[in-house]
Amino acid sequence: MTAPQIMGILNVTPDSFSDGGQFDSAASACSQAEAFVVSGADIIDVGGESTRPFAEPVSLKEELSRVLPAIRAIRSRYTIPISIDTSKAEVARQALEAGADIINDISALRKDPGMLGLVKKTSVPVIIMHMQGTPGDMQVKPQYENVVAEVSDFFRERLAWLQENGVDLKRITLDPGIGFGKTLAHNLSLLKHIAEFKQLACPVLLGHSRKRFIEDITGLDVAKRDLPTAVISALVAESGVDILRVHDVAATRHALQMAMAIHDAK
Repeated sequence: MTAPQIMGILNVTPDSFSDGGQFDSAASACSQAEAFVVSGADIIDVGGESTRPFAEPVSLKEELSRVLPAIRAIRSRYTIPISIDTSKAEVARQALEAGADIINDISALRKDPGMLGLVKKTSVPVIIMHMQGTPGDMQVKPQYENVVAEVSDFFRERLAWLQENGVDLKRITLDPGIGFGKTLAHNLSLLKHIAEFKQLACPVLLGHSRKRFIEDITGLDVAKRDLPTAVISALVAESGVDILRVHDVAATRHALQMAMAIHDAK
């Protein structure tokens, strides 16, 4: 068993569901990045547009004004890999120029036609996510006959499309999109069967941190969901998940240390 990498979530937005407004300046973003590095993060994921349910899109100009100062500030101090969480090709392009290393597109390269061209021009890793609908309507009434099978089929289609367009699939990481057009039952099924996505021969990322389904089970509001988030992280580590995208890096690191110690015990 290999411990997953930990991706620290850095939302430089005023309206993200759990930490909106906390890190919306270059100084505060850099301070949080330092905390992530000290806590043992492997990647920092910078996002400038909230994708919470019913979120409104932001303009290209606004998104750039949020993410570029944060990326430049982090890169000036740290060598840690930075991913840019965006569905806009121009944001991704300028973020890469500013020092980002990874593209994280929740639309799986479906929203902006220019994203494929950018991916083909670069050699950076790319994360593609499954989402039923858009952030504005994804939680209205999500429906599946078999959520695990349908998300797997979606990834097969995307991977075939990428390969047809000359993209090396070794660059691709898959995110099943916990909370993105899924009910509580759908999220739990994806978590229970997360190992099935490893059959697609790409790394798997899990973004479960502080999501609403945790409140549905525990009753905890968003500020108190880091403990159950860490429990989930420890449980899915056994399934071969490669990257855990979380808000509380330290709690996740400690949970993984315990999971690894138990796994490696004689």
